[in-house]
Amino acid sequence: MFTKDTYTARRRQLKATVNQGLILLLGNEELGMNYRDNVYHFRQDSSFLYFIGIDRPSLVAVIDVDNDKELLFGNELTMDDLVWTGPKETIRDQAAKTGISEVQPLAALDGLLKAAQAKGQPIHFLPPYRADNAQKLSDWLSIPYAALKSKASVTLIKAVIAQRAIKAPEEIAEIEKAIGITVDMQLEAIRSAQAGLTEAQLAGRVHGVAVSSGGNLSFPIILTVNGQILHNHYQDTVLKDGQMVLCDCGAETPLHYAGDLTRTFPVNGSFTPVQRSVYDIVAAAQQAAIDALRPGMLFKDVHLLACEKLAEGLRDLGLMKGDIKEAVAHGAHTLFFQCGLGHMMGLDVHDMEDLGENYVGYTDTLVKSTEFGLKSLRLGRALEKGFVLTIEPGLYFIPELMDAWQAAKKHTDFINYDKVQAFRNFGGIRIEEDFLITEDGSRLLGKPLYKTASAIEALK
Repeated sequence: MFTKDTYTARRRQLKATVNQGLILLLGNEELGMNYRDNVYHFRQDSSFLYFIGIDRPSLVAVIDVDNDKELLFGNELTMDDLVWTGPKETIRDQAAKTGISEVQPLAALDGLLKAAQAKGQPIHFLPPYRADNAQKLSDWLSIPYAALKSKASVTLIKAVIAQRAIKAPEEIAEIEKAIGITVDMQLEAIRSAQAGLTEAQLAGRVHGVAVSSGGNLSFPIILTVNGQILHNHYQDTVLKDGQMVLCDCGAETPLHYAGDLTRTFPVNGSFTPVQRSVYDIVAAAQQAAIDALRPGMLFKDVHLLACEKLAEGLRDLGLMKGDIKEAVAHGAHTLFFQCGLGHMMGLDVHDMEDLGENYVGYTDTLVKSTEFGLKSLRLGRALEKGFVLTIEPGLYFIPELMDAWQAAKKHTDFINYDKVQAFRNFGGIRIEEDFLITEDGSRLLGKPLYKTASAIEALK
C-alpha cells in the first residue's frame, strides 16, 4: 500500500471529475478452482487497488460525490474464519490507512443503493469482467445481466483512465521493480535453455523467479519454440538444437504493478545466419520505434513506422518487394506482423483494457481500425508524458496464413511467395521492452537486458 495521502488525493481527483452521484467500486472475490474453499491465488481488481489500496477479497467501496462521503463495505473475520486464516488486520484498520473512516457490513450496501435509486441519484460503475461481480451489480441495481456492460458509466470509465494513464513517481518506481524481476526471469530462461529440456520445464524455472521475488506473474508465461503463434503458452515440447525460444513474461510486484519483456534466443546459444538476419530486422524496427517516442506523437504512427522498417528488412531479405510505404498502406506486411506494436502497462500488464480498448487506446476522433493487423493495435492515441507502454515488434511466419494468402494471390505486387515458403518452419521473433514517456522523449524502464543478437549469444 502507498501512503494515505496518495489514495485520498486519487479519490479527491475522481470526485472532482465525476462531479455527481455515487461511485461504486467493486473489489474481487476469491474464486474456487474445483470447489469453493480451494481457491485460486487472489488478485484484487486494479481500479479498486488504485483508489482504495486494500488487497483483500469481498470488499466494495462507495464514493458519495454529492455528500462528500467515502464508505467501505465488508465483513470482518469471524472466529470460524480465523481458525483457517490466522489473525489478520481488521477491515476498519486497513480502511484508516487509506483514509476511509466509515466501514459497514456488506449487508448494509443494498439498502444504500436502493435509497440512492429512489432519490434518482446516479450510480456510476465500471464494466464488470468477472461473472460474480456482474451478478452482484445486476441484483443490486436491477439491471439485466446481459445489459450491464452497456449500462456502465462512460463518465467514470473516462475519469479512471485519465488518472491511471499518467503514472506517478511511486508507480514508476514500482513498475521498475517489476521489470527488474522480469529481467531476472528472462536471464533464467536464456541461460537455462538447452536441448532435451521441455518448454514446461524451462517455464517452471522462469515462474519460480517471479514467485521467489515476493510477487507473482503479471500474465501467464508465453514460452515456445513455435514463436509464430503469438500467445503460445508452454507445453511438453522438447527443445532441440537449431531452434529458437520465444519467451514473453512479466513479474507482478506485491503491490500488483507489472513488468513485460520478450526475448527470442537460440536453444544452443548460436543463431543461424538466417535467424540472425531476421532478428536484426526486428531489432532495427524496435529501435526506430523507440527513437520516435515523444509526447504528442500518435502511437499509431509509431506502429506504422515500425511496420515500414520491418518491410524494408524483409525486402532486403527478398521476401517483399515494391514500394515499402505503399506495401504497408495496403497491409501487405501483415503476412509477417499481424499484431500491434505495444500497449499501455501499469497495474495491469495490458493496462485498463477491462475498461475498453476504445477508451484506453483511442479517442472520440481516433477510432480503432477494423483492418487485419491494425485491428490488433491496442494503443493508437497521442502519447502523453507519464504514459508507460511496451514496444514489441516481431516477425511471425505462419504457414497457414502463407498458404491462404498465396492461394488467394493476395498482395502479389509486394510479396515474393516463392521465397516466403522457405520460411514456413522458421517460427517467430519478438523483442519487447517497457518505456516511460518523458517531457521530450522516452526512458527505458528497469535495468537493461541484453538484446542484440551477439549479446544474447554471449549470455550462454
